[in-house]
Amino acid sequence: MDKAALILAPFSEDALALLGEHVRVFYESWLSTGELLSPDDMVQRINDGSLNILVVEADYVFEEVFANTPTLEFLGVCRAGLGHIDVDAATAHGVMVVNTPGRNANAVAELTLGLMLSLARGIPTSDRYVSEGRWEDPVGPYTHMRGTELGGKTLGLLGFGAIGRAVSKRARSFGMKVIAYDPYLGDPGTKVGAVRLESLVTLLEVSDYLSVHTPDTPETRGLINRDNVFLLKRGVSIINTASYWAIDEEALVDALRSGQVASVAMDVHRTHPIPPNSPLLPMENALLTPHIGGATAETIERQSMMMVEDIRRYLRGRRPRRLVNDGLWGRVA
Repeated sequence: MDKAALILAPFSEDALALLGEHVRVFYESWLSTGELLSPDDMVQRINDGSLNILVVEADYVFEEVFANTPTLEFLGVCRAGLGHIDVDAATAHGVMVVNTPGRNANAVAELTLGLMLSLARGIPTSDRYVSEGRWEDPVGPYTHMRGTELGGKTLGLLGFGAIGRAVSKRARSFGMKVIAYDPYLGDPGTKVGAVRLESLVTLLEVSDYLSVHTPDTPETRGLINRDNVFLLKRGVSIINTASYWAIDEEALVDALRSGQVASVAMDVHRTHPIPPNSPLLPMENALLTPHIGGATAETIERQSMMMVEDIRRYLRGRRPRRLVNDGLWGRVA
């Protein structure tokens, strides 16, 4: 074993054992240590161990890391998004970057449906009603806690990547009509599987439920804003498990207060934890969860095995399946 790997991402025990058959493994999950490495500490850690492989999830890897770690060959990122990685610098210094797209698609899709059902049936409110001892009238809840069904409703998906498609599959099993807005996949009217792409305006106008599944990029920020929030179908419910910045918060709060938006479920916030002065905190029609979209044991198992697969391919001289800087392979292979 002439290669060594530092794993800073959460990894399953099975994946660590499998990887240990091929390289020396140092495992220091940031969820266990409770800290992210600074660039200086990361450089020192890599150089002290003459490490060749680094796997991160939340740690930032900047140009100075690639420039000062001559033994580093392979960077694994246990996320789909790469906003915290300087991929251009990695490429310039000959470091392959591999990510794990779709690792949490099932988890986020299931939470999305759970939040949608919670809004439709008032599940959190009903739980508090019982647990706080306020259920005294056996008939009362049938009238003042009456919900609605998902079947027959229109679900609009803002973004139709891996997670959006997983949500669509589950929502259609409830009998929902699913439409999507994703200009990167085609023009309005295009069919992607069983789902028809629509313009953003149409999506806002006809959706009974609107679920956000866009990446956090400059192009997706403020997709729903002060200028178009009035187009939303009155009484719509919004679920956001993707990007806080896709919806202008002030416009959303005003729409919640006016009834334009009946309810919202948010798993992403301006900061994590949520700011204590968030206007959403005291609102009864806002359901807030602490960024748990991908927090499942299966997500860790999935990202671990995806990463081990590509590390093993790399060690055997084969192109990693999820190589980000694809043009680098011909230069270093």
